[in-house]
Amino acid sequence: MKAFTALFTAIDQSTKTTIKVNALAEYFKQAQDMDKLWTIALFSGRRPKRAVTTTRLREWGAEVADIPLWLFEECYPVVGDLAETIALVLPPNQTSDNRSLSQWINDLREVYKADEPTKKAFVLDAWARLGGTERFIFNKLITGGMRVGVSQKLMTRALARATDQDEAQLAHRLMGNWHPDDTTWHALIEAQDASADASRPYPFYLAYALEDGPESLANPDDWRAEWKWDGIRGQLIVRGGEHFVWSRGEELMTDRFPELARAVDYLPDGTVLDGELLVWHTDQAFPASFNTLQPRIGRKIVPKKMLKDAPVVLHAYDMLEWKGQDIRTLPFRERRALLEAACVDLPPDAPIKLSPQLPFTTPQDLHAYRDGARDAQAEGLMLKRSDSPYLAGRKKGDWWKWKLAPLTIDAVMIYAQSGSGRRANLFTDYTFAVRDGEALVPFTKAYSGLTDAEFRKITAWVRKNTLQRFGPVRQVTPHHVFEIAFEGIQASPRHKSGVALRFPRMLRWRQDKPATEANTLEDLNEMLRIYG
Repeated sequence: MKAFTALFTAIDQSTKTTIKVNALAEYFKQAQDMDKLWTIALFSGRRPKRAVTTTRLREWGAEVADIPLWLFEECYPVVGDLAETIALVLPPNQTSDNRSLSQWINDLREVYKADEPTKKAFVLDAWARLGGTERFIFNKLITGGMRVGVSQKLMTRALARATDQDEAQLAHRLMGNWHPDDTTWHALIEAQDASADASRPYPFYLAYALEDGPESLANPDDWRAEWKWDGIRGQLIVRGGEHFVWSRGEELMTDRFPELARAVDYLPDGTVLDGELLVWHTDQAFPASFNTLQPRIGRKIVPKKMLKDAPVVLHAYDMLEWKGQDIRTLPFRERRALLEAACVDLPPDAPIKLSPQLPFTTPQDLHAYRDGARDAQAEGLMLKRSDSPYLAGRKKGDWWKWKLAPLTIDAVMIYAQSGSGRRANLFTDYTFAVRDGEALVPFTKAYSGLTDAEFRKITAWVRKNTLQRFGPVRQVTPHHVFEIAFEGIQASPRHKSGVALRFPRMLRWRQDKPATEANTLEDLNEMLRIYG
């Protein structure tokens, strides 16, 4: 635990990439194999199950700190993190335990099965044995909230330095559904056949946003254009006579889209396609909106009616593996040619569609396509250099996404709530309303888009203009207007306004506009009619 705590501290206290990579590389050279394996797992979101409820942890923390529970509860929102709150209120002591990270995790998993008195005795004993940052790390492990500023790119860079292996290959090894319970450090990182897992996807290649328009790009002949679809980015894998579907977030979603099982009938073994999961009816020229796809995202068992009403296809725009060969290093134009050949004889009802290329000769052509993107149920355009390989992660220069300008509406802030983490002392989470006659109808929440300086100004105003308190939420005087940006709008019977927004955020604080000039519920319904 000491070595892992030192690593965590080095990463947490620096924003410099080189310092983080150096700390990780040294750790991977020296730590025990199981500790290294669990470190990769923890930093990539693979956490042990929460052994104790947060309610009990708060009660036990207040008890050991010898403070009333209400005082602990008052401290918690100020600190913004339960693990840190407990570590701060407990009496200080020196660490007297030498168990490793993996030993502590094993102990936590054993106590998960125990009764409550046993759990309490274990936690209190751990707090007595651990001090400082190690106690904080233990609290993080037991709450399952281990978040640290390490991207997969930093992880693979450090591993490459520590093991003298290729960074791209390591990124591939870390993808997929692995867990420390079912693999070893050697099998995951060192073994020659570590990529033999039939279901393992490739790291996704991510595009940067194009801010200045296509005029900033070089010779148009060097580029390919296609729609940026509004669905779920995914990889379809056909290996060993089976198929697998992975989301960009490394979630295995095979069972959620049973339509794609027929892919094994159309694609040769050893094929991996990159594309967009979309609802698409065979008699429609364009896919349905994201709103139609959304009910299927959380359904692991899909009823027949939903399969009929919202059939999903993979709209393929790249090929990463062909007949068992990794072809990511080939130029995009060659991968695209192989993809087109694989899709040429697909019947109309196949669960795979070929994403079309958009011919163009001038930037003005691209502007025209982008202007019509919403009619095609697309978010904008993707621009890809013809000779680009398929890389891992977000790289600047070869792939660009040129999204539509967001939809916007001016709304009045009516509720405010404090944030978390470093913004726990600021009111950053707001509820917004539109006008309906003399009434204000809440319709969305947003918590991003403003600067820290703006959040501080609003926080000071909220404290002076609170009308009522509802736990952590404050009702405020309906005074300030904000321009809310969002990507989509849909009808929602669960909301009082009757609508729900997709990706709402604050575009700007309209200090020039009084609340009486905010948009109305009628305006919102008109947007729903046009864009919903």
